[in-house]
Amino acid sequence: MKCTLMNKNKEVMLTEYDSATGVFTNIYDVYNIDYAPYILKSFYKNEDVNDTSLRTNLSEWFKGRGIPSWRDKLDLLLHRLNINAPCELLDKAFGLSLSDQYWLKPVDSNIKYEDINFFDNDFDYAEFMEASLSKNSKMIHNATSLKTPNNTTDGMLKKAWIIEDGTRYLLKGGYKNETLQPFNEVLASEICKRLGFDHVEYTLDTYKDMVVSKCPCFITKDTELITCNQIRNDMKKNNTVEDYEEYIKKLESEGIKDAREKIENMYILDFLIMNEDRHLNNFGIIRDVNTLKWLDVAPIFDNGQSLNIEYYDEEEMHIIGEGKLFYEVKPFDEIIKVVKDIKRIDISKLEDIPEWFDNLLHEYQDITGYSDNRINKLCILLNRQINKLKKLIEKWLEVNINFFFFGGHKPKNDNFRDIIEIYVDW
Repeated sequence: MKCTLMNKNKEVMLTEYDSATGVFTNIYDVYNIDYAPYILKSFYKNEDVNDTSLRTNLSEWFKGRGIPSWRDKLDLLLHRLNINAPCELLDKAFGLSLSDQYWLKPVDSNIKYEDINFFDNDFDYAEFMEASLSKNSKMIHNATSLKTPNNTTDGMLKKAWIIEDGTRYLLKGGYKNETLQPFNEVLASEICKRLGFDHVEYTLDTYKDMVVSKCPCFITKDTELITCNQIRNDMKKNNTVEDYEEYIKKLESEGIKDAREKIENMYILDFLIMNEDRHLNNFGIIRDVNTLKWLDVAPIFDNGQSLNIEYYDEEEMHIIGEGKLFYEVKPFDEIIKVVKDIKRIDISKLEDIPEWFDNLLHEYQDITGYSDNRINKLCILLNRQINKLKKLIEKWLEVNINFFFFGGHKPKNDNFRDIIEIYVDW
């Protein structure tokens, strides 16, 4: 299929797309590389617009818009959707997403973005939601049910976009037989709300016999999400702590002056809930698609893989205290060291969070089947992390009071990282 890659109504490049394989076989012309997906700009060469690198990366980017091969119960989902492979879904609705404004326009079509985008136009979702979240094996036969943004949802969890009162919401279930992810999302939202962290608001809902998380779309028809992974690939740095600093500097250079504090907030949250899956595609920045201006750090989202979710044992209290700092797996006690100003956190606002979480889990106990023992262990783990952070804050204050009133060793740059390395026995 000969088509034009579009950003809203801006022509980006003229291409040939093979829908059977999900691969771009040719790039005939590049009209406006500035409005291309951010990750493609670093592969573009003015002297050779048809080079293999650009085509390959265009194909990889587009394939990445589809449902991934590691989606939980993918085979069952494909059976219900009556298709053979996830790439087939990308053809059903021009490759449109609710994360950005890119789409493929057939060369013989006069269709406009305003006519088809999912921010302004309604879409069927009932059958897809049934196929994605329910336990039955009913197949979809209505073709309009596949003209949805559900075709471009990434991640391993079962999920579905719906519309309620004009607002686009994403529903997410648990992974395999685990049901804790939705509760972790709501817990993360509550912590962020109390501490004043910019975040996506998650609530709980039920669909048939399962608990799901529910959150509004935080992208508009005039914005897009650019993930850290895309930005980092453009930076071409090593997988070290220095990558973190370079990432902060990059965001600040683009005009996001509070980038450090907002990224620190994300890692503080990860420390508190022991989020083990802060990978490079679930945080990033928001960009204006019309002006290409970097607007802000993306609000904190996707926090479900937390509280030792994969390591629960009814008999023992296993604690896996590792998360991710860029590509590196590090203990949470190491990750928290990237925070330069820990004293700004009012930890007293979290004193009753374990009790709040206990009540929430017990409220849905009839659906989840969680034992009192498991609920108790989860709350003990949460309380443990809150107290650890409280002690770190107290130590920071103690060190600084001692310096200002009695003299002594002053950590360079008044940096929390330096303080805990000197004064805290990890």
